[in-house]
Amino acid sequence: MPTVDWTDEAPMAITVTDEKGTILSMNDRAAEVFAADGGRALVGTDVMQCHSEASRKIIENILGTGTPHIYTIEKKGKRKMIVQMPWHRDGKSAGLVELSFELPSEVPHFVRG
Repeated sequence: MPTVDWTDEAPMAITVTDEKGTILSMNDRAAEVFAADGGRALVGTDVMQCHSEASRKIIENILGTGTPHIYTIEKKGKRKMIVQMPWHRDGKSAGLVELSFELPSEVPHFVRG
């Protein structure tokens, strides 16, 4: 079965680092979101350089413990969901993946059983 690369046209920013925090890849949307910081030129750089001390501690925790960090933000009147979590290779943490996408003003919540 052929591999489908869906990430560049996905309606979210996707950034992936290795276990040391080096940015391995960014999809088109992530390159747009981080254009002011260098966009795709950030690939190969240390993700820690792009963050505050408080954020660096969170990233270190994700990489060290495997505990995801999930939260929402509002920027320029738009709400976003941010999901930062480890990804794995051969059962071991191999780095961090960040997904960022806009949220509608109302998000339905369903409890299913």
